[in-house]
Amino acid sequence: MNHTASLDRTRVVAARNAVFVVFALAGIAFASFAARIPDAKAALGLSAGQLGLTLFAASAGSLTALPSAGRVADRIGAARTVVTGVIVSFAGLLVVAAGVDLVESRWVVAAGLYFVGIGVGLWDVAMNLEGAAVERLLGRTVMPHFHAAFSGGTVLSALVGAGMSWAKVPLLAHFGGVIVVASVVAAWALRSFLPRAVEAEAEPTEAEVARPVKPRSAWLEPRTLMIGLVVLAAAFTEGTANDWISVAFSEGYDLPRWAGVLGLAAFLSFMTAGRLLGTRLLDRYGRVPVLRVTFVMAAVGSLMVIFGGTVLAYVGAAIWGVGASLGFPVGISASADDPARAAARMSVVATIGYTAFIAGPPLLGFLGDHFTVLRSLMAVTVMVVLAMLVIPQTRELRGVSTEAEAKVSA
Repeated sequence: MNHTASLDRTRVVAARNAVFVVFALAGIAFASFAARIPDAKAALGLSAGQLGLTLFAASAGSLTALPSAGRVADRIGAARTVVTGVIVSFAGLLVVAAGVDLVESRWVVAAGLYFVGIGVGLWDVAMNLEGAAVERLLGRTVMPHFHAAFSGGTVLSALVGAGMSWAKVPLLAHFGGVIVVASVVAAWALRSFLPRAVEAEAEPTEAEVARPVKPRSAWLEPRTLMIGLVVLAAAFTEGTANDWISVAFSEGYDLPRWAGVLGLAAFLSFMTAGRLLGTRLLDRYGRVPVLRVTFVMAAVGSLMVIFGGTVLAYVGAAIWGVGASLGFPVGISASADDPARAAARMSVVATIGYTAFIAGPPLLGFLGDHFTVLRSLMAVTVMVVLAMLVIPQTRELRGVSTEAEAKVSA
């Protein structure tokens, strides 16, 4: 039965707005802990290397969930998968807060971060699959806007976190308030996700007709793997700033911890702006040239943070934010160009991308112990070079469309 015939544009726009909200909530949840990393490091007396290994737990949790997240979303739907991710990640946040405030144990914090990672992995793939379905139905680039909503959520959360850090509010009180508000808003937004039949429905394309009955694993597709490498570099470029920029500012330039969080806020604010403004550039010039320019900006901005001095470091954080803005969402969109294979390919791409989050914290922690946290950020330049080699694989596939797109009224 075709479910798309009765799907009008109003319904798709409602789903688009719901995806915006869910992305923003994910950003708020993520940055709630990121903004308090300097406080947690100080409270637990961690070295840079110990902090890196502790943060590793969240990445390990995500990599546990990501390979199967696409299949889970196919089976129970994007909305229910997001609900599962929200519950698991919020439970993990409470454990993290208890590990810092009550028992002062980095092992408890690591255990909580592991469950945060599992929840975020499920939440991330499900909301990106829903976003890709909405993008196809609208017939224009909107994925960076969804990721801008995520970034906007992180900006808000980072600013709140800076205030909480300044006021010395315990993590339990901070995270508890976030969880209550975010849970209510998520329950309201998820009601407007697309019907499951519409999320999955697609008319066979010429490529699908020619494809064997049992397609090979997405892990064996060269284009999918190369897109995964682009997302890997983008995730490292973005994740390095998320995890370490506030520590680098406060320790590298001898600033108060709240001033270090403002460096993170500058990065996140301009990353949000880059995602909001980048869609027009992507539609006009295409993915490849835009990504080349933005990745170079990420390298330049990170070098300014390292070598620019206090004032220029904040400017560099802003440039770095713009440079990091489009790699991840464009890679996710590229993996979903063919809707019939979107779930499998997105799980592969997300898994490869999140490898940056599992390798990044211990790598930066090791480098930080030997060369200072500030100097360790030079690793971003290395990842930019990697990205430049594989960016052409994100080029738009032509002739892949769905009947659902045609059914949406103008």
